[in-house]
Amino acid sequence: MGVAMFYHLTRRPLEAVLPTLLEKSLAQGWRVCVRGGNAVRLDQLDQALWTYSDDSFLPHGRAGGPHDALQPVLLADGPDLPPRTACLMSVDGANVSLDEVNSLERVCILFDGNDNGALEKARSQWRDLTRAGASAQYWSEESGQWQKKAES
Repeated sequence: MGVAMFYHLTRRPLEAVLPTLLEKSLAQGWRVCVRGGNAVRLDQLDQALWTYSDDSFLPHGRAGGPHDALQPVLLADGPDLPPRTACLMSVDGANVSLDEVNSLERVCILFDGNDNGALEKARSQWRDLTRAGASAQYWSEESGQWQKKAES
């Protein structure tokens, strides 16, 4: 049984936080799906992941390509998880189900705390998942480093 980890971004944008979380997930040996609701936004994240560091390489691809099965990180805008996914990262308010939380190693829900709509969506997801019995943690970076603020 996995856990839903909510990451409240207040100091850094998604493009700065996502690569670190992906690197940590890959170090665990996990295959990761980054689920977003907007193809244009996922294209932007795709470009950001190629250029976020001069001395690092983060292998990834966009879902629907010829080599999806070989990608350790797949950016997708649909509800289906690629085979062998161990970690789902939901960005920009993409939906997450209780079944996904329960069946995956980890589900990460990253949301912009400076966007009222994103904040409300994350609060709704927290309520829905925890009421349904999912394990969840809320992490905030407002102090300058990640701190766990709540757990259910």
